Amino acid sequence: MDYQSSQTSQGSLSPHTFQVDLRGLVDLLSHHLYSSPKVYLRELLQNAVDAITARRDAEPGAPARVRLHADGGGLRVEDSGIGLTEADVHALLATIGRSSKRAEGLQEVRSDFLGQFGIGLLACFLVAERIRVVSRSARTPGAPPVEWTARDDGSYTVRTLPASARPEPGTTVHLTARPGAAEWLAPERVLTLARDFGALLPYDVRVGEEPVTDLPAPWDRPYPSPSGRRVALARHCHELFGFTPLDSIDLAVPLAGIRGVAYVLPAAVSPAQRATHRVHLKGMLLTERAEQLLPDWAFFVRCVLDTDSLRPTASRESLYEDETLAAVREALGERIRSWLTGLAAGDPERLTAFLAVHHLGVKSLARHDREMLRTMLPWLPFETTDGQLSLEEFAQRHPVVHFTRTVEEYRQVAPIAAAQGVGVVNGGYTYDGDLVEALPSVRPGTVVAELDADTVTAHLDAVDPGEELALSGFLSAARAKLDPLGCDVVLRAFHPLSVPALHLDDRAARHEQARAAAEEQADDLWAGILGSLRGTAPRARLVLNHLNPLVRRISSLKDPELIGTATESLYGQALLMAQRPLRTADSALLNRAFIGLLEWATHGETTGDE
Repeated sequence: MDYQSSQTSQGSLSPHTFQVDLRGLVDLLSHHLYSSPKVYLRELLQNAVDAITARRDAEPGAPARVRLHADGGGLRVEDSGIGLTEADVHALLATIGRSSKRAEGLQEVRSDFLGQFGIGLLACFLVAERIRVVSRSARTPGAPPVEWTARDDGSYTVRTLPASARPEPGTTVHLTARPGAAEWLAPERVLTLARDFGALLPYDVRVGEEPVTDLPAPWDRPYPSPSGRRVALARHCHELFGFTPLDSIDLAVPLAGIRGVAYVLPAAVSPAQRATHRVHLKGMLLTERAEQLLPDWAFFVRCVLDTDSLRPTASRESLYEDETLAAVREALGERIRSWLTGLAAGDPERLTAFLAVHHLGVKSLARHDREMLRTMLPWLPFETTDGQLSLEEFAQRHPVVHFTRTVEEYRQVAPIAAAQGVGVVNGGYTYDGDLVEALPSVRPGTVVAELDADTVTAHLDAVDPGEELALSGFLSAARAKLDPLGCDVVLRAFHPLSVPALHLDDRAARHEQARAAAEEQADDLWAGILGSLRGTAPRARLVLNHLNPLVRRISSLKDPELIGTATESLYGQALLMAQRPLRTADSALLNRAFIGLLEWATHGETTGDE
């Protein structure tokens, strides 16, 4: 740029104009503003549509035509819009500079045809080395046609043409392809892009003789029956997104100028996966990757819609986050919520099919929406000791709804609890624990309690005091063996008989175990701090089943060493049955017990001459 200045005799500085490196600017646009060179065609279509709209504001009966002619090496775009005067053309470069300064300025000038035209030309330089514009103004009927020719090195020329060069008002843009960019101007590519961007435009747009627009939009067309509409929308979804939806949801929000449809995915997706949607702005495709259009909980749908109220960002490839978008997001979420409520009230089979795939999304919504939780109570599935049930049905069966915080806790108590008639809900899956705790707020009188080791133990039958006294020696040896692991041993009688031992603990017990393990490995200072945090929580416990034949045989052993090895084996087996992650000490115990049992089993075997 020219940054030098000269000083006048009066001492003031004479201003100079910054020189714009257009090639550098185009490179900046292609790498940081636009995601792909294909946006050049969207901008050209937008120029033409805006020009026609501007002319029709003054002449309602004016023609509304856009014609594109591609030959691979070049592209010609003709419109019957408002056109440009020579003064407009001379202002074009200044408009480009002004409109690319900031998002606010861009938004202001994009509502004006001239500013829109300038932004469109910048996008054209992504694929063209030369742009020639021939235009005749409809505002000034006597004005001659004007020609503006620009190259990607920043040079341009302007001249007036004889009236015969363009008899009618409107604009023709000629593009000459840049080296290596001819594919973007090939007839098939131009037709594909034009239909992708402009299928919902309100005017007659054609590439050669091929129509581009396809109106009315699929969600606004009349159909002979509701089932016929569902089939047609399913076909539309497959064409756009590549999947056949479980269902479709109308997204009409008249106050926000929004019409569209949401398609329900046929397979489950992760809540962390960002959903992307197709958004048209006044008929023109704005983006295929809008991420903030719907609430986070609505990750099970993909939508396509047309709007006239949302603001685009500078690149016109995403939506500007503002109060309008927030209001639209809430309104669209309400449409999806109403659809779910309607299914619950009138179409339980479709709701069941939907929840079989997307119950996680509905649980996410119900976690924050008490009305939705109340509506979905009879339908949302939960893993329980009675099988897959809704919370409503489970609460009807059990006076107290017990639940566990983790899947591991549920696995270690589920068989025993079921045999004892204790109802337990697995709250370890995403959102399930929160929903169980919220149950009393939508079902007054329901008692919800977190299941802990004491509750489980209390439901197990006590052993006859005389029998337990007779086994006191065995129990003392077993307790001494597991005491270093922070685990007590108790004897109970419970079903099923096939379970020899049950490992029970709760969060407080696991916290104390973790603290003790850290204390053992810490230096003196840190060990002292951890020691001061020692809690009084109940320890984990290994519950031996007195009804199990194996436990009865082990309890009759007299050898303390063998009792200890057998107890370690029962402890390790109980941990494995609960599918609990093993600590280092637990893994060492399992190895030691396995080797000890092998040694005991082979003890007394003789070889050779012995």
